[in-house]
Amino acid sequence: MSTIIQKPEPNFNSLHEFYVHAATEIHSLNHPVMFAKEKGVWEKYTYQDVLECVAQIGAWFMELGLGKGDRVAMVLDNCPEYYFIDQTIQKLGLVNVSIYPTLTHEETAYILNDSGAKVLFVGNAFLLKKFKKVQSDCNTVVRVVCMPSDLESGGIFTDFASVRMEGQALIEKHAAAVESRFQAVEKTDLSTLIYTSGTTGMPKGVMLTHYNFMSNCYDAKDLCPAITSDDLYLSFLPLSHVFERLATMYLSTYIGAQVAFAENIDKVAQNIQEMRPTLMAAVPRLLERVHDKVYKSATEKGGASAKIFLWALKVGGEARVRRDEGKMVGPLLAMQVAIAEKLVYSKIKAKMGGRLKMFVSGAGALPVHVGEFFANLGMRVQEGYGLSETSPLVTVNEFERQVYGTVGRVAPRQQVAIQNIETKEIVALQTYDSFEPNYQSEEGEILVKGPNVMQGYWNRPEATAEVFDAEGWFHTGDIGKFDRGYLKITDRLKNMLKTSLGKNIYPTQIENVLLRSPKLEQVFIIGDKREYLTAIIHPNMDELKTAFGGRKDYFEVSDPFIQDEEIKKWMQEDVKKLSENLAKFERIKDFVVKREPFSVEAGDMTITLKIKRKVVMEKYADEIEAMYV
Repeated sequence: MSTIIQKPEPNFNSLHEFYVHAATEIHSLNHPVMFAKEKGVWEKYTYQDVLECVAQIGAWFMELGLGKGDRVAMVLDNCPEYYFIDQTIQKLGLVNVSIYPTLTHEETAYILNDSGAKVLFVGNAFLLKKFKKVQSDCNTVVRVVCMPSDLESGGIFTDFASVRMEGQALIEKHAAAVESRFQAVEKTDLSTLIYTSGTTGMPKGVMLTHYNFMSNCYDAKDLCPAITSDDLYLSFLPLSHVFERLATMYLSTYIGAQVAFAENIDKVAQNIQEMRPTLMAAVPRLLERVHDKVYKSATEKGGASAKIFLWALKVGGEARVRRDEGKMVGPLLAMQVAIAEKLVYSKIKAKMGGRLKMFVSGAGALPVHVGEFFANLGMRVQEGYGLSETSPLVTVNEFERQVYGTVGRVAPRQQVAIQNIETKEIVALQTYDSFEPNYQSEEGEILVKGPNVMQGYWNRPEATAEVFDAEGWFHTGDIGKFDRGYLKITDRLKNMLKTSLGKNIYPTQIENVLLRSPKLEQVFIIGDKREYLTAIIHPNMDELKTAFGGRKDYFEVSDPFIQDEEIKKWMQEDVKKLSENLAKFERIKDFVVKREPFSVEAGDMTITLKIKRKVVMEKYADEIEAMYV
């Protein structure tokens, strides 16, 4: 049985202590820690600026009578104010309840009521309107703070500027009590409730403590020592999601790195050029889009420039493979890489600011060819794995050893086991210290133990009992195995399809193979209890419009599916070619072409962009059934 060798770690009791330590020990109070664009200009915020605002909000919270453990909700896009509010919450032993801005008003009301939130911070007029639709149903909310000053005032409503002003006048009154509350916070205290977006049912509040996050920061630093206090993050993934909260916010706080907030998703490319970050947390879909855009831009016109680009990729691939195998890159290949760097790689890197050290990829599977593409260009993508319930980091590819198609090495303070789905026998168990680069294991459900694992689901003891077994293992519901010492994710247990012929099939692997086609944007595999597989496919609309011109009838009719056989044949060319890489029982026999993408707004995707299988199967039952006639 593998065991964890205890690692020495810093002596912090709260996440706010991280901030104070960074402000006074790693840097100084006047050191810039955050950047945000306001009225077209990048403004900086020092540690002193943040701590002054924390003092103001803290005094206001105390005057309001919030006690330890009370919940404070936020429905905000990423911004400095999110940090101000969260650091105050962590300092006073309150609980952060972050709500995705994209949730419906019904879902927002459910989370406010389930958590019993007393205060709500609202980011803009649209989000305020959403709350006001359900205000009469949210009886625990006693104050609503609007970030812009011109949205609403009176009654339970106020604005953030007023909170700061009132808090400033109350600092002296509550100074001793605030300090006492800060000193009383323990690392086992609840820090946040993060509501899972689940593919079925209402979301569950994941209870995470200060130490859940803190231990994850220690693990992240051990696994990614290349991240330092000199780094600058660009933050654009939602802070309401556990991945960005840990990978960018709390990790940067722990190590003393800086953070710049992207204006919005459409401005990310521009903001990268302006702020020139060294680190970014990213989801696979973003990296896929960067890959597709770079590849298309470099090759679509053909000629010498396309040949040079493809040659540079080939050279980079040869060098990558040699390094991955632990071999030296010979002088001739090294010279070719240097030429490729000057002609190709440097130009692509310049479009990403020129300083980007790595992407950290999570919240979904990164296609192997995308990871290899960036590596061939000399850019690192460190893919990791985790869940809201694990704070989230469980594994990550190490900086000096990338195995694309895997999610990396087990973190130092954790244990990961593989359990046979049928017999429930644990067939593999790995820790950081038992790592062996050639280790292979059987496939099964992934189980986790460690100080990062949640305390349970808020108000849901039955749901909590369902995911923990008698030995204390947390059952992730993910299927995987160890491959070359690193964890490899196969699929979700509930996604597994069993054909009528008895074949167990994990659709995500098939979908990722087909998504290598630039013509395909989304693939949803069907086949449970069926004789063969089919799919719903949404095409890449840019590629479709390029191939078929401005024939608006393809894009602007009410039918949710494109019926044109010419388009289907165009897509089938790539489906057939890529299916040669699949076993015969994994190949789809038919597919329908979905006009609009699966989306959160349409209700068929989760916030983390996972397709809701049950919803899609019910929503398109007729179209699916027609493929089996």
